[in-house]
Amino acid sequence: MKKWMTFVLAFCMVLSFLGIQGPVQAAGFNDVPSRAAKEVNYLNEGKIIYGVTSTSLVPEATLTRGQVATFIGRTLQLNGDQRDTRFSDLGKGNAASGFVESVVSKGIMSGTSDNKFLPSKAVTRGEMAVILSKAFGYSGNPEQALLNLGIASGMGDGTFGSDETITRADFAVFLARAVNPSYRLKSTASFNSKLVSTTSNLNIRSGPSTDYATVGKIGANTAVAGAHSIGGWTYVKAGSVTGFISTYYLRTSTGTVTMPPVTESSDSRLAGQTIILDPGHGGKDSGAVGNGLKEKDIVLKTGLQVNNLLKQTPFNVKMTRSTDVFIELKDRSKFAKNQGGDIFVSIHANSASASATGTETYYYSAANPHVADSKLLGEKIQARMLAAWNLRDRDTKSGNLSVLRENTMPAALLELGFISNSGDAAKMASDAQMNKMSTAIYNGILDYYKAKGYSVNPYYK
Repeated sequence: MKKWMTFVLAFCMVLSFLGIQGPVQAAGFNDVPSRAAKEVNYLNEGKIIYGVTSTSLVPEATLTRGQVATFIGRTLQLNGDQRDTRFSDLGKGNAASGFVESVVSKGIMSGTSDNKFLPSKAVTRGEMAVILSKAFGYSGNPEQALLNLGIASGMGDGTFGSDETITRADFAVFLARAVNPSYRLKSTASFNSKLVSTTSNLNIRSGPSTDYATVGKIGANTAVAGAHSIGGWTYVKAGSVTGFISTYYLRTSTGTVTMPPVTESSDSRLAGQTIILDPGHGGKDSGAVGNGLKEKDIVLKTGLQVNNLLKQTPFNVKMTRSTDVFIELKDRSKFAKNQGGDIFVSIHANSASASATGTETYYYSAANPHVADSKLLGEKIQARMLAAWNLRDRDTKSGNLSVLRENTMPAALLELGFISNSGDAAKMASDAQMNKMSTAIYNGILDYYKAKGYSVNPYYK
């Protein structure tokens, strides 16, 4: 027995000396090679990578284009909802369909000339380098960029192995290194951006999502140094702690504008999007009146503030009215159509009994091609408005309203609060609260576009 044990130990020492490593337990998988264990655990914590089964990663299996789109999409927090795609070989029923549409829309991956995506085709190391470079904004030769950053290493023969297929384990290693520089083969993170936190008790996390553990906390107005950003999270150094902070809670040290992601270029498609802002009522139509306020004034003020925020972006913005004038309901939707609007946001204030309170949003749910997007638009803005004023949530609901029913684009009608309620009205009378609500509507519009696969992170306030 002792001789057998001695032989086993000696054999293991030889394997170790030769660099031959057996599988280890990682992220619940029992077949992960030790060389990839840390990275697989990291990506699994962020719900980015998955196994072939609940206990098996199948690390040496080749990685397909559909799987790469999914892993990249999850990393960048893109819209992964299954949906119809532009490709003849990838239907809505494919689990990767949503992420494929999102990464293709962002220019990270593309299809073939005959309108196919080839979701089951194995990915090569050279293709992997191009995909990662596009996803994270690396410049120059993709393969050389990964080598320079310490994300990848060459093959034994001195080449990159461009034509070799990439395994699931190796891709996990490269992806984790791209996300978090602490896993790289050399120190390449450059904390060149001077940033300041905008809120107290702010979490610093080990990865770019709330799924990752908190590794530290900082207070408001704390100076940090920023490196790169991923999916709305910026990699920072705060004292001796490095990790990710939501970019939403950071500003530049010289201003109040949220720090744009360092590696993410502006989405050129935004300039082709026209947003219609519709402040309700106006002129002879005062709308609801209460607590010394007129609805037409409140919503015009809100619309103008949202318009000013949107003018700082590539979006094309049009207002149905920018002064105190009366416009017929039918002319509002007609204006939106004539301007080639892509979304329509109508702004109102509610009125009922003095006890009625809360924020609500409407969309038109009758059969038309924009029901889902109208609801999505309403839900995204509603969530932001609730966070801004913390009033009662009166939901996002269907409404048969003219400016929604007669429109030919995704459309939502917002009810900020009740002008007839003293508490709601007090917020409408406050410049600070109105600025807060306008910013919420603006960010809600960005949330909608982000959910549709657009890159809007640089523009959040």
